[in-house]
Amino acid sequence: MRGITLPSWNTDDYAGPQAGTYLRQIADTGARWVTFTPTWYQDTVTDAAMRTTDETASDASLRHIIRLAHEAGLKTMLKPHVDLTKGGDRAEIHPGDADAWFAAYERFITHYAGLAADAGVEQFAVGTELAGTSGDGAHWSRVVAAVRERYKGTLTYAANYDEYRKVAFWKDLDLVGIDAYWPLGDKPTTDTARLRQAWQPIVDELAAFSARTKRKILFTEAGYVSQRGSTTAPYSWTVSKRDGDAEQAAGYEALLATFDGKPWWAGVCWWMWDDWPDSGETAKKLAYTPHGKPAEKVLRRWWLRGE
Repeated sequence: MRGITLPSWNTDDYAGPQAGTYLRQIADTGARWVTFTPTWYQDTVTDAAMRTTDETASDASLRHIIRLAHEAGLKTMLKPHVDLTKGGDRAEIHPGDADAWFAAYERFITHYAGLAADAGVEQFAVGTELAGTSGDGAHWSRVVAAVRERYKGTLTYAANYDEYRKVAFWKDLDLVGIDAYWPLGDKPTTDTARLRQAWQPIVDELAAFSARTKRKILFTEAGYVSQRGSTTAPYSWTVSKRDGDAEQAAGYEALLATFDGKPWWAGVCWWMWDDWPDSGETAKKLAYTPHGKPAEKVLRRWWLRGE
């Protein structure tokens, strides 16, 4: 998978005038996949249900952008998210009533499974970084079974890098998905060799995990902000306020050079392409996007070789 995520933050982002432009730009990097992230919300980590808000991509906009992606020659992954309206990490969601929460979650995720089936989406993630629940194999197995009734394509779950070993339902899925935000050191660096060395124990760990689960491993997310220190905390939007284009590019280069050709590695979907106009909280020059930066040149070099 050579992919890039195009998230949405508002109801009509995916129907906006920039949608076609962004997809063409993504395809021009050599990407062959794009991921979309419709998001529902709950107020607190113990709530028993999630709901749409004015930040949830509308179904019409989602169908629209999936069609545009296919027209641009891109395959699609749908990766619905649950977030918190009052701030906090979705990994900390730990419902007070597990039965009620999973019943609500099943309604949420099967809604998108049906939409994915209708729209010809090629791959589907049944959840993202829900570490407070992903050890509950019985509930999750029922959720996955309900998804499979509606959607016949490839299924994964996007576990955070510090969560994937605790996920109890990999046997129910086709791919192990990991959001690959491992810190690669405690000091900023643009030394690709040093970063590749930092990846080596993780490579060994993942190869063994793939063999144990009999599943290939997909990096459902990976990325680095354009900030000095981004490789020390790839999961952070706010590592520093200092330009880090070179460090971002080194992070891209090290990951692709390390994992390319590994028979158990299914590829990567980078987080993320440009924010929609007027929606970004982080200035583009400091944000995760590789667009117009040295990291985009790294992608083109790796993904357009031989084409």
